[in-house]
Amino acid sequence: MFNRTFFHIGRYFTMLGRVFSKPEKWGVYRKEFFHEIDSLGITSLPIIAIISLFMGAVITIQAAFGFTSPWVPLYAVGFTTRDSVILEFSPTIISLILAGKVGSNIASEIGTMRISEQIDALEIMGVNSRAFLILPKIAACVLINPFLILISMFLGIAGGWLLGTLAGVVTTYQFVYGIQYEFNSFNITYALIKTVVFAFIIASVSAYHGYYTEGGALEVGRSSTKAVVYCSILILVFNFLLTQLLLS
Repeated sequence: MFNRTFFHIGRYFTMLGRVFSKPEKWGVYRKEFFHEIDSLGITSLPIIAIISLFMGAVITIQAAFGFTSPWVPLYAVGFTTRDSVILEFSPTIISLILAGKVGSNIASEIGTMRISEQIDALEIMGVNSRAFLILPKIAACVLINPFLILISMFLGIAGGWLLGTLAGVVTTYQFVYGIQYEFNSFNITYALIKTVVFAFIIASVSAYHGYYTEGGALEVGRSSTKAVVYCSILILVFNFLLTQLLLS
């Protein structure tokens, strides 16, 4: 088991070494980069928006009903919603959702190219297939994911305010005061650092599983499943490590 684990770790970093080698034609990579931004980032926006709005509302309502003590001011609802969304929900939970959507997409796309021998054809033509297929995906995810997370933060807090006030659990003044209360701008920096790391994990680990797919269509499905599972595990592990490093 350990030999197999070290084998995959070594092959993963060897793959990254080829991925970050100098591109043959920058123009081709630039075109692929913008295509991946649309394919992996922009198309994920609707599901992120819906989840963020309603999760922000749920956090607000749960916080309001949880603060039953008269000693706890009601503006703590806005404070709790803000910190929950910024510190954990948007960077971590949304990244886990993206691991399922984007990760499976990357693994299945590259895996299909592997079993249909398109990657072999690229290699025969002298193209660095690892860099050509994987580098634009990593660059696109690392660039676009922080913007998606910032949108998620805004919509999560906005959803908490909108549906929280409509449900009558908090007033606009109390909620806005709670959002502003003792705001620490480093929390945004911390969340974006995590997002960049998670984006790199999602793109590179999913690409690894897709690139080394062997067999047929059934194995492509298995590679896609493995990509989502390992991305999710690594996101949780690095979430813990980064929290220890940045907030301790």
